[in-house]
Amino acid sequence: MSTLPITAQQDIEEDGDTWAWLRYAACADADPELFFPVGESGPAVEQVERAKQVCHACPVESQCLAWALSTERTTGVWGGTDEAERRRLRRRADRRRSPRSRPGRGESRARGPRPNSPS
Repeated sequence: MSTLPITAQQDIEEDGDTWAWLRYAACADADPELFFPVGESGPAVEQVERAKQVCHACPVESQCLAWALSTERTTGVWGGTDEAERRRLRRRADRRRSPRSRPGRGESRARGPRPNSPS
């Protein structure tokens, strides 16, 4: 991922416009259809990879991904990720935010000594 010139980064940080980062997006001059492939195999896989190449060269890739996650974009390539990758990122973030509802491997639900076991 490339970085923005300092003045461009300052513009984004100081600008109250939520869309300020979009002015610097590499995809702004690309064919929008590239980022919305039809299907999940064959030519669509190649199209997703080409779209990700545009994203990975983009100076605002991280802002784009943050926006896509916060607005729950479920289709297309955003911030260098496809739909499945964003689902995994959201699930991971949800697991970190929510209290554990079930024990993990090797753990039991009980917090104290087990009944009928020596203390």
